[in-house]
Amino acid sequence: MHDVLLVGAGRVGRTVVHMLGAEEGYRVRVADRDPARAAAVAAEAGRAEAFAEPVDQPAALRRALEGMKAVISAAPFTENRRIAEAAADAGVHYLDLTEDVSVTRFVKELAASGRGAAFVPQCGVAPGFITLVGMHLVEQLDRVDTLTLRVGALPDQPNNRLKYNLTWSTEGLVNEYLHPCEALRGGKLVTVPPLEGKEEIIVDGVAYEAFTTSGGVGTLCHTLEGRVKRLDYKTMRYPGHLELVRFLLDDLRFRESPEELVRIFQRSIPTTRDDVVLVSARALGYVGDQFVERTWWRRVGSQMIGEHAFTGIELSTAAGVAGPLHLLLDGHIPAKGLVKLESIALHDFLATPFGRWVGRA
Repeated sequence: MHDVLLVGAGRVGRTVVHMLGAEEGYRVRVADRDPARAAAVAAEAGRAEAFAEPVDQPAALRRALEGMKAVISAAPFTENRRIAEAAADAGVHYLDLTEDVSVTRFVKELAASGRGAAFVPQCGVAPGFITLVGMHLVEQLDRVDTLTLRVGALPDQPNNRLKYNLTWSTEGLVNEYLHPCEALRGGKLVTVPPLEGKEEIIVDGVAYEAFTTSGGVGTLCHTLEGRVKRLDYKTMRYPGHLELVRFLLDDLRFRESPEELVRIFQRSIPTTRDDVVLVSARALGYVGDQFVERTWWRRVGSQMIGEHAFTGIELSTAAGVAGPLHLLLDGHIPAKGLVKLESIALHDFLATPFGRWVGRA
C-alpha cells in the first residue's frame, strides 16, 4: 500500500484524491491550512483520511508527513519551498505542480544537496505532461530543427471580451504573464519576454492565438540545449485575448501591482466548469536525409470519476502528477535526487492507471 500525503485541498488537490482513491494500492492523507476543507474532501472521496491540523504550521506539517512515502503539493506555489524542505527533512518523495521558476530552482538545489528522497517538480500539464510529449517527438528524429509546444486551458464557450473564464489558479495565471520565458535559439538557452511571438494556431479545426508565457517548458530547454536548434513554449487563447491583457498590464499599469489584478480577475471574471484543455506539439527535423514533421495533440474535457464530475484542467493536471507518482513508487524512475519529467517516456506515462485521463497513445 502506498501512503501519500496531499497538501492543498483545492480543486486540483480534490481531483488528485479522487483519482488516487479510485485505484487499488493507494491510501491518501489530505491536509490543508483549513482542516475542515481537508475533511470535506476526504469524506467525499472515501478511501482517504483527513489530517486534523492546519499544515501552515511547521510542526503540524512534520506530523502530517510521518509514515508517508510521498507528498504531493497542490498548495499555492508560494507554499512549495517550505513543503519541499519538510519533505527533505522527512526523507519523503516530493512532487509539485508549480510553474514558478524560482520555486523550481529552490527544489533543484535541495535535490542537489543530497537531502531527502526524490524531487519531482513542475508536474501537471504545462509544465508537466507537455514535456513528455515534446521529448516523445524529439526521440523520433535523428536531428531536430524546431520543437514547438502549445497548451491552452480555456472555457469551452467563451462569453466575455477576454474570451476567458477562470479555470485554474488566478495567481498562477497572472504570474505566467509577467515573467521571462526560457527558449532555445540557435541551440542555445535564452530568455524571451512574456506575451510576445503572437501566432495563429489551428487545433481540430478551431483557430487560436498563441504567445509566450513563463514556466510552461519546465527543465526541457536545459535538457535539449545543443540538441534542438529552436524550442519555444506558448499559451493558447481565443483570438483577441492577448491585446486586452497587454492593455491591462501596460496601459493600466497592473504590471506594477499584480496582486490587484488578481483581485480584479477574481471579482470580475466568472469561473466555469465547462472547459477544455488543448495540448499540441510539433517537431521538425530529419530522419536520415529526409525532412519530416511529427505532431501530437489531445483535447481533454470534463469527465467523471465515479459519481463526481471533474473539469478538463482538473483531470489533466491531476493526471500529470499522479502518473509520475505511480512510476516513482513502482520503481520505474529514480528514487533519489532530481527527477526531470523529460526522463519519463510518454508511453510509460500513458500506460499508468492515470494515462487514460489525457488520452491513450
